[in-house]
Amino acid sequence: MGKGPLAGVRVIELAGIGPGPFAAMLLADLGADVIRVDRSSAAGRGSLVSTDFTNRGKRSIAVDLKHPDGKETVLRLVEQSDVLLEGFRPGVTERLGLGPEDCLARNPRLVYGRMTGWGQEGPLSQSAGHDIGYIAITGSLHAIGRAGGPPQVPMNLLGDFAGGSMYLIVGVLAALLESKISGSGQVVDAAIVDGTAHLTTFIHAFLAGGMWQDERGTNMLDTGAPWYDVYETADGRHMAVGAIEPQFYAEFIRLLGLPELENLASQHDRAAWPELRERFAVAFKARTRDEWAEIFLPSDACVAPVLSLKEAAVHPYNTERKVFLEQGGHLQPAPAPRFSRTPGAVEGLPALPGADSRAILTELGFPDADTLLRSGAIVQA
Repeated sequence: MGKGPLAGVRVIELAGIGPGPFAAMLLADLGADVIRVDRSSAAGRGSLVSTDFTNRGKRSIAVDLKHPDGKETVLRLVEQSDVLLEGFRPGVTERLGLGPEDCLARNPRLVYGRMTGWGQEGPLSQSAGHDIGYIAITGSLHAIGRAGGPPQVPMNLLGDFAGGSMYLIVGVLAALLESKISGSGQVVDAAIVDGTAHLTTFIHAFLAGGMWQDERGTNMLDTGAPWYDVYETADGRHMAVGAIEPQFYAEFIRLLGLPELENLASQHDRAAWPELRERFAVAFKARTRDEWAEIFLPSDACVAPVLSLKEAAVHPYNTERKVFLEQGGHLQPAPAPRFSRTPGAVEGLPALPGADSRAILTELGFPDADTLLRSGAIVQA
């Protein structure tokens, strides 16, 4: 159990995939005691599970939820916890006897966090889905890509983790704060479509103000502008340019070696953008990515090398700031954000299903722990 700002907070996570486990990992990084409830059939599994970093800092209890004593054990865990997280389709936990009413009846102060794609209600609530569909229906996917080309898929970072996990965490932490005042828990309904749509507020403001065209690849921040784009270098790698403000654009022009473009009037002249893009492209092809990185970093030109995942983990900036850490022989992102007095930390290796079943029952004072283990309601890996 961690010593971060959430030390003393206990979270029950009903094991799932994607944004739910990531949200629980973030709480564990910040010091919460996260107990993951795995299926009894998963007990003892290793291999890929051992490198699932979203399970770092957690403990696992393997439960047969179809066994009456298994469900009852989870409810007894709920009685001693502050938060429950689940990411099933709407109605699943209710059918298991672990829905909000069941859990809040046992612990009225509980914050019950629900993670779905489409939300708990609505015409698509019972439909299967993935990140790509959720961001498609919010308009976000349409807006990402180059002019004249198809929408480009931004992995599953935008929907699952930005629109999903982060909004679930915000909701859970807000509800925890409120519960300290009211003494009552509540349900947090975090839907990826809601969060992703909310993330586009800034773009909708531009659209409403006539400063954004509802056509991808034609605007300031979507590769429409030549000074907000990526350019290939002599070695086939790329540099990222985000020189928006005039003083940063001037520095970009200077370091790129194009003194003839130092009249900055052309920066926002859309008619000049095709020529500027061509000039920038030709200039960047004259040197390798790392040569350009030496020129631009550090500076106020707002230009950076495009690094691969493995390169990023060992880049001097990231190593000096300790953006990544090594645990169990593997590099992985360090906890974020950072705290001056109660820093977060990665506590231990990813939890293997059922590895902590007996220890959890003993620590939380279950007098019938041996009986539960013998019955198969709880499984120790």
